[in-house]
Parts: sequence; C-alpha cells; structure tokens
Amino acid sequence: MKDTGWSEIASTTLRNEQVEIHPVTETDREPLRKIALDDRIWTYFVSRVENDHDFDELFGTMLADQAAGKRAVYVIVDNRASQAAGSSSYGNLAEADRRLEIGWSWLGPGFQGQDINRWAKYLLLEHAFETMGAARVEFKTDVLNEQARAGLSKIGARQEGVLRSYNNMPSGRRRDAVYYSILAGEWLSVKEQLREHGRAVNPSL
Repeated sequence: MKDTGWSEIASTTLRNEQVEIHPVTETDREPLRKIALDDRIWTYFVSRVENDHDFDELFGTMLADQAAGKRAVYVIVDNRASQAAGSSSYGNLAEADRRLEIGWSWLGPGFQGQDINRWAKYLLLEHAFETMGAARVEFKTDVLNEQARAGLSKIGARQEGVLRSYNNMPSGRRRDAVYYSILAGEWLSVKEQLREHGRAVNPSL
C-alpha cells in the first residue's frame, strides 16, 4: 500500500473511454439535478428525491460528506454523451483494516442498461485495489433490489449474507440489507472478467 493515506488519494479523477468519474463539486449541482428528479431512481434508497428541495438536501449532503472526508463522492460522466449520468462513492473507509465500501450509487434512467455502471465500478475497483491497496471492497443493497443484486453479481462480487431489519425506509418498511464483496486476491480475475465483457461489447478495447 502507498505511504500516502487514503484520505488523500481516495478522491481523484478516474477515466477510461466509456466514463469519467470525478470528485463532486458545486458545479455538478445543476447537471445532476437534470437527471435526479425521477422517482424511479430512488425506489430502494433510504431517502427520496421528489422535488428540488429534496435534491438540494441530497446534493448538500454529498458536498458535506466529501468535505469532511466521510465519503469520497464521485460524479459519473457518460463520455459518449458528454453528460453527467449519476453518482457513486467510497464510504466506510477503514484504512487500518484495508477495507472500504462502494455504494451510494445511482444513475439517471436514461443512462441505465448501457454498461456505464460496470465501467464506473471498474474504475473504482481498480483504484481501490491497485492504488489504495484495499484488501476488501464491500457493497450492500436492499434484499428486494433484484436489479442491483444482479449487477453486483455481474461485476464479480460474491454474496455474503443478509443483515435482517437493517434500517428504516421512507415507506416505513424495515430493510433487509444483503452484503457482497470482492477481495484483493480475486481482483485480477474480476478485472479480466470486466475487460472481457467490455471487449465483447466493443472489440476495439
């Protein structure tokens, strides 16, 4: 692992041909607002974005968490469209244990199903394992969120277990959270799996 601490290297701009992910700034507010006001995005989130006020609260939290080092919050840009597509974060940074979580991830409906999530996760995983020196990257989602669970399986994450009655949801339901992980020893295999999929979609990669 590098001598520089995670707090200094977690947030940086990462890019490939398909996507760019960069640390959130105030200039990202309006580009993200344009795609965030769609309630289909927030079905399985612990908060709802139904209007401009809700979005500004969400975005304010993104900026505050980034500034405090609580999360490394990224904006995902679709390079083909040159547009903001959504967001993802590193969180629960446990540098002493070489463990972190990738989550708080969402895409506008118009950017879903286009491999944007896969390539964003690829960049985040590559940075976590190869630059930050993580030993474990974990993910969690609502046990009812079949789309997210299928996506995690497709990127090579392994399901570990379900934490029952994990937290409250806006509807009043108690969410069961299901955990997935990728370990450092699995990363090279997962990386090749992700790249093979990319070559199948775009042989020029």
